[in-house]
Amino acid sequence: MIKQDDELDKLDEDIRRLKNKYDQFFTGITKVPPSFERHQVESYIHELNKLKIRDNARRFRLSTILSRYNQFREMWGRKMREREEGPLDFRRRQAAMTEPAPPPPPPPPSQTTARVTSDPADPYVRMAPGSNGEEVRKLYQEIERENLRMGRQNSVSLEQLAEMIQKQSDMVRAKYNVKTVAFRVETVDGKVKLKAKPLQD
Repeated sequence: MIKQDDELDKLDEDIRRLKNKYDQFFTGITKVPPSFERHQVESYIHELNKLKIRDNARRFRLSTILSRYNQFREMWGRKMREREEGPLDFRRRQAAMTEPAPPPPPPPPSQTTARVTSDPADPYVRMAPGSNGEEVRKLYQEIERENLRMGRQNSVSLEQLAEMIQKQSDMVRAKYNVKTVAFRVETVDGKVKLKAKPLQD
């Protein structure tokens, strides 16, 4: 009869091999997910759960192995959904929404002819140091409006947006040596993005 330590060693090794196969699948080395191997591992787990393990140390080790495996299952499930639906991870949303725009070109020479029509409304929201939350709220409402227009729920909270704007403002200020950074909301290829540009004071 196989000892229980041997059974736990086998489970640990099988999970390690299954993780390697999933890693190869998600990096494109293999084309098909290891569904058969996963079924074998989960069948083995089912058999182990039916055993009456009296030794506390072995029970603790089995619990630790199963906890780690459940974390892998959640990660694999999330990555499979991302492959099918596109990434929804907040860090990727943050990167997609905070693409800094290049500095604006210098203004053209002043024209002497009077304008017949008024200037269009500036779509950018200015964020100077010490700005209150009103500017962030404007951008948040604009993002929410764009998502609703496309029939989607807004996936970024007001607090997350404020944090993203703060980080992006610090980056733009440091890069272009300005105090004020302006943001606008725009939709590109079905994705709502936040564009930033430095403003010369």
